[in-house]
Amino acid sequence: MALNFAKAEFVRSAGRREDFIRDGLPQFAFAGRSNVGKSSVINRLVGRKNLAYVGASPGKTTQVNYFLIDRRAYLVDLPGYGYARVSQAEKERWAKLMESYFQEEADRITTGVLIVDIRHKPTANDLVMHDWFRQTGCPEIVVANKLDKLKKSQVEPALQLVRETLELTEADILLPFSAEKGMGKEDLIRLLVQTCGG
Repeated sequence: MALNFAKAEFVRSAGRREDFIRDGLPQFAFAGRSNVGKSSVINRLVGRKNLAYVGASPGKTTQVNYFLIDRRAYLVDLPGYGYARVSQAEKERWAKLMESYFQEEADRITTGVLIVDIRHKPTANDLVMHDWFRQTGCPEIVVANKLDKLKKSQVEPALQLVRETLELTEADILLPFSAEKGMGKEDLIRLLVQTCGG
């Protein structure tokens, strides 16, 4: 199916498992650590500057946020993990929320989108998230954001490090991306549409 990502609207923030949306529409789940530019990737996809909140400090996405795309699919913005300067209790609350989303909503996740920083080796938290997506059995797209920060000669070695760390195979999708410049946007939209039968 064709999806118009420019037709996007915020629907709900779920801070508890009871608030998860379960209406049968496809769900594209976006995950990434706190300062990886996840909100910027989402905003680039939908062509808006502030649909997903872009914080000056990392860790502003503290709930599971649902955005309705073209009234036919959800883009699900999961809480960022890693660097955010918040209390241990708050981090534990996020972790429980994420765990319940992956345990209870696994059948509803159409595609997992794991956003990593192309400039750095994926973290232990990235590996955990990658494993969670794999366990759901859904297709996963690894988006290597901040492509614009590298010289051309640095790109392939950086992608190779991501492949090796996440143990990606030739069949896995690794997409270089720049939320800042828009590089990779059309490819990501095409891949998302393909995974939900388009």
